[in-house]
Amino acid sequence: MAGRPRAVFFDAGNTLLRMDCAAIARQVRRYRPGVTAADVRRAEWRARVRLDAEVLAPGAVSTESRATGDRYLRLIAQQLGVTDDASLVALDAWRQSYNVPVGVWGVADPRASAALAAVRAAGVGAAVISNSNGSVRSILESLGLTHHLDFVLDSFEVGVEKPDPRIFQLALERSGLRPEEAVYVGDLYSVDVLGARAVGMEAVLLDPGGSWGPRDCATARDVLDAVQMILGEGRSGGRRPAAARRQSGSVT
Repeated sequence: MAGRPRAVFFDAGNTLLRMDCAAIARQVRRYRPGVTAADVRRAEWRARVRLDAEVLAPGAVSTESRATGDRYLRLIAQQLGVTDDASLVALDAWRQSYNVPVGVWGVADPRASAALAAVRAAGVGAAVISNSNGSVRSILESLGLTHHLDFVLDSFEVGVEKPDPRIFQLALERSGLRPEEAVYVGDLYSVDVLGARAVGMEAVLLDPGGSWGPRDCATARDVLDAVQMILGEGRSGGRRPAAARRQSGSVT
């Protein structure tokens, strides 16, 4: 891709949406008094890297399975000092019953609306490709984000989930684009970066806490930083995608 992409595709969780860290903190305080929502947020940055390495990278494991969801919350809790089995089992039970079917993913990222608006203002298409249980469109609608989007692909609805390249290919076909004309933004290396690459699409990995370490892909602190990198309109603490580097003439 020689210049600005024709579309930016976004993940939902940890990209346009955040976990309800305040709700998680309230539960964790039953076992670790004093834990705050900010503590949970920082713990999640580290937990996602461990989840990727321990659960997602070794094989084709669904991100939407109960086992993966339980493991994710346990990794967050362990980062906060909750390690005994009884407390972790209780947290699992809470997660499974909390705010069904949305669960803990009901909060908009504070920079999501600005990021989507920037894409639209640049005349670039925007869409979501998400592993979800069928609820992601309604969540985005309730938060006022869907008016920025051309479409939403929910893995539950289309019958295939990331990192399977078919879901990325579906997005390209719906947009009428070639892989080199789009960029994907997400938070998990094995699911988002490798999945997008499998169809020849570039990807930006979100790394708000600098927890991923050196990676062979572009990185950004948050979704707005990612968009500004992709569009060549700003600075970020991460590494720019190849398309943006070519447009700006910089080489790293």
